Amino acid sequence: MSFADNLPAIQQRISAACARAGRDPQFVMLLAVSKTCDAETVSEAVKCGQVFFGENKVQEAKAKIPLSPGKARWHFIGHLQSNKARDAVELFEMIQGVDSLNLAREISKRCEQAAKEMPVLLEVNAAGESSKFGYPPEKLLAELKELSSLPRLIVQGLMTIPPYATAPEKSRPYFRRLRELKSQCEEILGAPLPHLSMGMSGDFEIAIEEGATIVRIGTALFGPRKYRANPAPLDSEP
Repeated sequence: MSFADNLPAIQQRISAACARAGRDPQFVMLLAVSKTCDAETVSEAVKCGQVFFGENKVQEAKAKIPLSPGKARWHFIGHLQSNKARDAVELFEMIQGVDSLNLAREISKRCEQAAKEMPVLLEVNAAGESSKFGYPPEKLLAELKELSSLPRLIVQGLMTIPPYATAPEKSRPYFRRLRELKSQCEEILGAPLPHLSMGMSGDFEIAIEEGATIVRIGTALFGPRKYRANPAPLDSEP
């Protein structure tokens, strides 16, 4: 099926999940994960009404974004290396996945140089998996005030990738933990954090039921990935 076929079906499932949770669908952002897709595919998605796109590799985005429609708005959702921070600041309007104070400082420095502000989400390794990036919850809470005080950085919430599971319901405890952690962060900061980025193609409905405001969906919209080499592990597939 094409993106044009898949998009309304996903939107309908988002609306149904919101209805179950007593939420308004307009407060859930559908982020189309366009990694491995070319600019022409992005253009077709924009024609269908999709606006927000997520990329997880700076080099791929650097080649793709200039060729894509100006209407498209881009989030970085992968693991960002400090030496790619300058390009990420130039290319994206949000960086999800800030997972260390050092990286946050580098992004802040690059934002100062570019005279812009950058909304960010802090990545949490909710399951404590050694194979994944992200803050342990306790360390995040300890460094939160310093993170939020960095100039030009706007902390807008949290994101997570739960352990890979074939049953979507198994992701629920990790999504619930992230929502609870966001509440703890709000108490520390004395201010609301608007976003929880959680849920991918296999479990986004559960994520919405647990409070997701951004769902990162790739294969359910674009179809199976077409990798040239070194495919990503299954548990990182949005």
